[in-house]
Amino acid sequence: MAQSTTADAPAAMPLDNLKTQLADIANLEQAASLLSWDQETQMPPGAAPARGEQLTTLAKIIHEKVTSKVLGDTLQQSQQALTEGVRDEDKVLLELTDRMVSRSRKLPSEFVETWTRAVNASHHAWIEARSNNDFQQFAPHLQTMVELSRKRADYLGYDDHPYDALHDLYERDSSTATIKRVFADLRDATKDVLAKIANSGTMLSDAPLRQDFDETAQEEFAAGVIKRFGYSFEHGRIDRSVHPFATSFSNCDVRITTRYEDGFLSPALFGTMHESGHAMYEQGIAAKFQRSPLGNAASLGIHESQSRLWENLVGRSLPFWEGAYPLLQETFPKQLEAVSLADFYAAINVVSPSFIRVEADEVTYNLHIMVRFELELDLIEGHLHAADLPEAWNTKYQDYLGISPSTDALGCLQDIHWSGGSFGYFPTYSMGNLMSVQLFNAALAAEPSIHEDMRALKFDKLLTWMRNHVHQHGSLYTPQ
Repeated sequence: MAQSTTADAPAAMPLDNLKTQLADIANLEQAASLLSWDQETQMPPGAAPARGEQLTTLAKIIHEKVTSKVLGDTLQQSQQALTEGVRDEDKVLLELTDRMVSRSRKLPSEFVETWTRAVNASHHAWIEARSNNDFQQFAPHLQTMVELSRKRADYLGYDDHPYDALHDLYERDSSTATIKRVFADLRDATKDVLAKIANSGTMLSDAPLRQDFDETAQEEFAAGVIKRFGYSFEHGRIDRSVHPFATSFSNCDVRITTRYEDGFLSPALFGTMHESGHAMYEQGIAAKFQRSPLGNAASLGIHESQSRLWENLVGRSLPFWEGAYPLLQETFPKQLEAVSLADFYAAINVVSPSFIRVEADEVTYNLHIMVRFELELDLIEGHLHAADLPEAWNTKYQDYLGISPSTDALGCLQDIHWSGGSFGYFPTYSMGNLMSVQLFNAALAAEPSIHEDMRALKFDKLLTWMRNHVHQHGSLYTPQ
């Protein structure tokens, strides 16, 4: 019998097969994200119905692949093939994939299609309602998203509260009970700080920020700032949208959006810093984790820690503006030439109750989140009907911040989240706020010259610390 002159090709290992299938799913998810990004930035309004069908088709295909017998069998084979000495990251990959598959299998394909169509219709209704300051135009869509979110929670399952199932989509190892406990402590501490500020007799003004600032110049200055931070324009870009956001198609393509006001410098300037924090996190996730569940952020709370860190702990700090303010004065000499650094620093740190969450000062910000958490909890529990949201919103703002919005555009129509069914998301903003200080303090302890570097507009040490301890690991570790 003649010997074979070529060796048979070795069979692919189950784990390799699994990674290939996960990469295909990630590609489809990123294609859907690209369609969503285009919808927010470039798409003509008349394309909304067609875009909804395109996104629904992709959601259906993704769901079919995630819940398929092929992926399930490969996952099982990979779990059975685990041996001693296997890399920890592969163990976590299997755990995350199992979590993804188990959760997706609980959602019927018909529900996924219904959900995706409803989200698309709700989102566009919200955009129009906000533009027209007409909540009733959005109310029936909101009620639909509430009812579908309840059904989603029932499908996913929970032990104590339906909100737990929804919150778990964004923040692992957290719960409704945890949020309530943290917010109770935070609420009391925040009210104490606000009372001290109110009784201090100190009067600050944000008037220097409320002048006519050319939008193109705003964009160029903000882009220069985040480039110094470390945001790579080789792998990203800035566009405009109704509500600022960051979106990632891979660590090689992470885009941000912002919005501009001619008569107010803060929204675009600090909004761009904020979104760059999100984007630098995504750009820093290790290449080896791309196109797999490991290539995602650890949680939305961890994600928010990065945006709040760069927006506030860097962007509103005195050391940063000691270096950056002369450049801003050069950009806007007419507006800021006669404004001292001290007055500008005071302006960007004024503490005063306001209506818009994304423009809130650091002290009152968490109160905005508590209002939203309590309202969406009432909606999910059925204690509040969508049509009654404006009155409930205004009542809570009066209670928490002592103010009541004159329009729904300033009130319950300002956020995009509920239009997309993102119930359970809002608490991660406050969690990220708290985490940002913990992480920044850890970085400062390791690199004591960070503040001095900020004066010189150098951010390598801070970004490198975040890259090493947070970004590169993706979802290898739990938030805790």
